[in-house]
Amino acid sequence: MYCLQCLLPVLLIPRPHNAAFSHTHLLFVLLYLVNFFLERKPCSICSIIFFTALFLLCYSGIGNCFLWPSNCDDQMCDNG
Repeated sequence: MYCLQCLLPVLLIPRPHNAAFSHTHLLFVLLYLVNFFLERKPCSICSIIFFTALFLLCYSGIGNCFLWPSNCDDQMCDNG
């Protein structure tokens, strides 16, 4: 479970509110994940736990996932 120490903080990095920086943030996170999986080669249990947490985070609501920009209307989002 040592490999999760570097993977779980990726899920906690806040997404920028500015749409211009959302693509840069996405690129940073994806390059970090690719580099991490190629360099450290985490165990299968850690990878399954991470991808399950990523799926649950993205599935939990609109605009929560970093894999796509948050283009939501006022009716769909509860940002206030």
